[in-house]
Amino acid sequence: MSEQVECVVVGAGVVGLAVARALAMQGREVLVLEAAPAIGTGTSSRSSEVVHAGIYYATDSLKAQLCVRGRALLVAFCDRHGVEHRRTGKLIVATSASQLPALEAANLQAQANGVRDLQWLDAAQARALEPALACEAALLSPSTGIVDSHGLMLALQGDVERHGGFLVTNTALAHVQQAKNALTLRAADGTQVQARILVNAAGLSAPLLAQHFEGLAPEHIPTPRYAKGNYFSLSGRAPFSRLIYPVPEAAGLGVHLTLDLGGQARFGPDVQWVDAPDDLAVDVRRGDAFYAEIRKYWPALPDNSLAPAYAGIRPKIAFGASVCSDFVIQGPQVHGVAGLVNLFGIESPGLTSALAIGEHVAVLCKSW
Repeated sequence: MSEQVECVVVGAGVVGLAVARALAMQGREVLVLEAAPAIGTGTSSRSSEVVHAGIYYATDSLKAQLCVRGRALLVAFCDRHGVEHRRTGKLIVATSASQLPALEAANLQAQANGVRDLQWLDAAQARALEPALACEAALLSPSTGIVDSHGLMLALQGDVERHGGFLVTNTALAHVQQAKNALTLRAADGTQVQARILVNAAGLSAPLLAQHFEGLAPEHIPTPRYAKGNYFSLSGRAPFSRLIYPVPEAAGLGVHLTLDLGGQARFGPDVQWVDAPDDLAVDVRRGDAFYAEIRKYWPALPDNSLAPAYAGIRPKIAFGASVCSDFVIQGPQVHGVAGLVNLFGIESPGLTSALAIGEHVAVLCKSW
């Protein structure tokens, strides 16, 4: 006889925990299953920890809607729960005249997404804020910031548990089949549980896990693509108080400078397509390219000042030959499996959007 629970969320990263919190706050019984020994050991632990404003994403996309909504929810949540965060501001820089149209396009896209506080700066105005910066022009995003991602996840877990939810680690989901008015979940150790609602928030593993869901047609399961991002840290302190981003590039936002809450600077991520989600060693051969990219906006970057820091994998997905550029939140109205929600391709700005994703999923499940 299987144990029964109303909702199961697979994955205890920042998004899975935010979804579990939203469901628990509806008064539902929630179980979070995590394959790893602790929360947030995957993509959530290998990000830039940036609170994005919602500038770059396609108009009316889930990324745009949930990032703008999520930033407001995230800041309010951190204030209420004492999670350390800081509104540092960010400069998006055009380092050559040829990049000015791309910078203007970013400005227009931000306005279309409801981001109204960007300020256009000429080179002198940008240098007045950051004297070490070299650029032709810049956009100042005053609402961009940084957050303690692990502190955020601990606070989300605390809310889940305060509302009656519970977390089980070291438990990998192996198989799901449809039963009458429920889904039967089998863990890798043979344990079974029945749930009315299952949310697949397994991050990098979400598409592969979905292949083990009986009744889910193959056309609704994307192919995972792994965009590795290498990060290098700076020895000593950077002469910047704000985050510095180049204009966006294909598959990423360029090699940007971010600061942690202690003021330490790191650079990245770049984009390196890899074959496996566990390819997490920093590729030190890419260091020369980092120096070249950083010196476009910080010419005085000293030689031998960068050290390999860490690498993360962005969970890109493809349906057919096309890499999907948006979040995919897939419910029964799409795939036909009652009670199942798949979260695919939840990459940047996933941390910023997490609370809004949780809210979105909870609304989707409200009548179930």
